[in-house]
Amino acid sequence: MFEEGQYFAPVVADPSGALTVQLGHDHPGFADPVYRSRRDALATLAAAWQPGQPVPTAPYTEDEHKVWRTVCEELEAKHETYACRQFLDGKARLGLPADHVPQLAEVTDRLVTLTGFSYQPAAGLVPLREFYGALADRRFWATQYIRHHSVPLYTPEPDVLHEVVGHGSTLADDGYAALYEAAGRAARRVETDQALQFVSRVFWFTLEFGVVRETDGLKAYGAGILSSPGEITEFRGMRIEPLDLVAMGTADYDITLYQDHLFEAASFGQIGDVVGAFWDSCDDDSIADLIRST
Repeated sequence: MFEEGQYFAPVVADPSGALTVQLGHDHPGFADPVYRSRRDALATLAAAWQPGQPVPTAPYTEDEHKVWRTVCEELEAKHETYACRQFLDGKARLGLPADHVPQLAEVTDRLVTLTGFSYQPAAGLVPLREFYGALADRRFWATQYIRHHSVPLYTPEPDVLHEVVGHGSTLADDGYAALYEAAGRAARRVETDQALQFVSRVFWFTLEFGVVRETDGLKAYGAGILSSPGEITEFRGMRIEPLDLVAMGTADYDITLYQDHLFEAASFGQIGDVVGAFWDSCDDDSIADLIRST
């Protein structure tokens, strides 16, 4: 889970070690004590995990499975219309169930055989360097909770639908997986906070909210768009500019809103040529030079 998301729902521990997720007043689940209790329980479950252990099993309820089914049904036809070919291929390879929330361990078993990626559970805040650094080892920090049932087609923060339907389908593709790993290596290579933020923002505007031109129109390749039934039908109407490392690496954004500023790749190959090559070679000095160029 991205550090930025925790400004909306920080997680705090009490003296016994139990965690409380502090939802904002405008969060859809703020006034629902049952949902809040579920969020706290799942966060506490994830926090008990240690590297080398199996991912803990989240005891999903029928209401949570219903939310999963609703979102998957909404996304099915929309993916065929708006998702790039690379994503559709990864989605087909992964073969997620549409009728229930899969466990992260189940998805990991499949991903490991496809690209070597695996999930590890996040209770809440994962510092940027730790989140991205794990990608260098083909490990992905993921939440296990699901969005509130009152608004199944929207979430103000990354949930298991985003992590699995969005990122899982991309992690199942070799081209995508290479980009994730390159981002992780870049995060480990840079030392300054300024450079790390630049790497993070480039990731945000590509692997989270990137769009690409295909022969039949503009398509989404970012997991943030591809896991949102609402945003996936809106992105073509946003402000869209050509792929630009400096613009992406210095742009601000709000994680809780539809992204209204997007960057278009001319092809999926260009993402590797431009963004992948940047992550493969960047360091503190080269990023500082890019920032000064603005």
